[in-house]
Amino acid sequence: MRPRDLHRYLNDVGWADSPVPPEGPPAVRNAGTQSAAGTLDVLRESAEGCGLCRLSEKRRSVVFGEGHSDAPLMFVGEAPGAEEDRTGRPFVGQAGKLLDAMIFAMGFDRSGVYIANVVKCRPPGNRDPEEDEMAACAEFLDRQIELIKPRVLVALGKPASHRLTGTAKAMGALRGRWASYRGIPLMPVFHPAYLLRQPKLKREAWADLKLVMERLESASTD
Repeated sequence: MRPRDLHRYLNDVGWADSPVPPEGPPAVRNAGTQSAAGTLDVLRESAEGCGLCRLSEKRRSVVFGEGHSDAPLMFVGEAPGAEEDRTGRPFVGQAGKLLDAMIFAMGFDRSGVYIANVVKCRPPGNRDPEEDEMAACAEFLDRQIELIKPRVLVALGKPASHRLTGTAKAMGALRGRWASYRGIPLMPVFHPAYLLRQPKLKREAWADLKLVMERLESASTD
């Protein structure tokens, strides 16, 4: 895996001046574990009928997740936003464009990784998900991780990092430091939406992603 240069990011997201990968649904890949893909489809159907918490009451879509069922790398965000609720896909707004660029710079595209959220329905006003909402959705996320079996997990932002690390530390204390979730190496990274508001922190985020790439490279040679 050869990471692409960080400086190939778009100017409009503050990284550099070459185009990000084209927008649109991820390409279909034939490789992967068919049994895992099939079980993910069953799990998706279960999530689409879920009414375990208040977030189900006003949702337009259940944003289950997307990507390769045998992905070596899995990103976990906090919750869908308005655009995600409209389309049913995770990370498709401005933060999603930046995440696409981050994934591209790491040498992947969306079809080669898996992207999900801690909760599958949009919280009102795009607020952070609450503890009982994350607990209601926990089985869906845990089962996704169990089926995909990523070599590395990346937690995007504070709610996802708190959920997966089991701590309430500030992101400044979590990012750049390896944790573990169910035996899988876990790296907390600033959320793309936060990086759009605080572009000076993109250098730190890139440093964390380089640690992820190094761990993936090491895992691939074991």
